[in-house]
Amino acid sequence: MTTRGAHVQGEIWGAKARDWAQHELETLPIKEELLRLLGIGAGTRLLDAGCGAGTFLRLAVDHGADAHGVDASDALLAIAAERAPEAALQVGDLEQLPYDDDEFDVVTGFNAFQFAGDMVVALREAGRVARPGGLVGIQVWGVPERCDLAALLGALRPLLPQRPTPPVLAAPGVLEGIAREAGLTPVRAGDVTCAFEWHDEDAMLRSTLSASLPVLAERAAGEAAVRRAALHGLAPFRTPSGGYRVVNDWHYLIAAA
Repeated sequence: MTTRGAHVQGEIWGAKARDWAQHELETLPIKEELLRLLGIGAGTRLLDAGCGAGTFLRLAVDHGADAHGVDASDALLAIAAERAPEAALQVGDLEQLPYDDDEFDVVTGFNAFQFAGDMVVALREAGRVARPGGLVGIQVWGVPERCDLAALLGALRPLLPQRPTPPVLAAPGVLEGIAREAGLTPVRAGDVTCAFEWHDEDAMLRSTLSASLPVLAERAAGEAAVRRAALHGLAPFRTPSGGYRVVNDWHYLIAAA
């Protein structure tokens, strides 16, 4: 089964839409920092590409932006419409954005562009719909050694068919090279550290198993196997009270169109 293509990605990410929507709220510190660095405020015409359940759209609207969102998942867009009813939403493909040239001051993608069939094409599209000199904000996972959740991903990978190992996008120069290939000009890169905390095992599993890789692992190996693998992988991060705390770096690149 290929996991590329907007239709397939939309179905995977929407499989546990309410749990993913809750997880998105846990990523607010990352989104708040990018909002600040991108200078999003009153009157900013913003597109959030791969907007998911609308967490960043809500934040942008609250800061006065003219917010637009596109995502491949109908289920997540339905939640985004609840969370940010002021935003204009569309179902769409990151490689064929349903907007005219030069429409936006800022285009963002939080853990999104790398899930397109071709990341370069997706970033080229982001640059196309941004006005000349507009900004594209790209956020990806940090380097594995600074991401506690890498232990979860490592525990789940044996449950999945073998696939090529993706590049570490947060490694020095990698994301910049992809952006340049897409016609963008890197402006600023950095990392944001964010801790996720869950009060018990069930809360941790609902949150972490709502992303695409755990969903695919569950379809391949079954729910019980995935839960066992997740509990084993994250056992080092269990707190004395029975909850969990993981600390992760998230890498970002701001580029000019």
